[in-house]
Amino acid sequence: MIIRIHERAADAGPVLGNDVLGTPLPYEEKLAAGSIAAYWPGLDAFTAAGEPRSWTVLDWAEHLNDPLYEEPFAASPAGDRRAVVHLAVRLAPEDRALTGQEWSEVAHRIARAAGIEVPGDDQGCRWVALQVRPRRLDLIASLIRLDGAWHQQPPGVPRRLAAEARHLENDLGLLTPGSLATPPRSITPLSDVAAPLAGARSVIELHAQLLAGHPQPPRREAGHRLEWLARRLLDIQNDLTTTADDLRRPSTAPPPVPGPPARPAAARTGSRHLV
Repeated sequence: MIIRIHERAADAGPVLGNDVLGTPLPYEEKLAAGSIAAYWPGLDAFTAAGEPRSWTVLDWAEHLNDPLYEEPFAASPAGDRRAVVHLAVRLAPEDRALTGQEWSEVAHRIARAAGIEVPGDDQGCRWVALQVRPRRLDLIASLIRLDGAWHQQPPGVPRRLAAEARHLENDLGLLTPGSLATPPRSITPLSDVAAPLAGARSVIELHAQLLAGHPQPPRREAGHRLEWLARRLLDIQNDLTTTADDLRRPSTAPPPVPGPPARPAAARTGSRHLV
């Protein structure tokens, strides 16, 4: 599982259209109910009890943009008004397909890890998570809170998201980057393998960056796949380097000292059962 943090935007419309749906914003097109994986807790206040939610893409964009228009002075500490956050979660090609409930769990846990959803905070950020492409989840949020303040995310968001991705992989039985399926077949020193991997990873990362913003969806998806491969190579490279370093260190543990032979237990009457 790879979580990509996109550059912040000032309008949720193009994010929903170009980045999530892969087409120019279809204003009158309604999103299927099954494509909405999760959303901020206060969203249900906008619909009557029991009424099915059937909103167009424009409706969703307006709900996310409302805090920006209603709070003209809300800005980041640096004076930035680009409040729309976009997180893209992608599974590995070898991972199994997730159910709707599993995608919902992924969305809420990613929102909490990124500091977007704070349990018990009823004046927090508006956000929605969409599952409209296979093996991918897109979370879009506004950093302007309902009380008009700019929502400051916690420090180290990329690190927090990477850690949560590893937890999700473990909990959902997904592939973890860096896992090795087969043992090595040659006697080449491990330290000699890490260097070629670093060169290959650099080439793959360059191609991934060139394709990530491509206007054609197939090439853009190819860039995301290369990004995943580069991440796996990085984890494997780090594992090889650490293992090679451990093998080069001499063992300092003293050999075990044989103890005196054990005496046979004396015969006793009766028996005792251990429970």
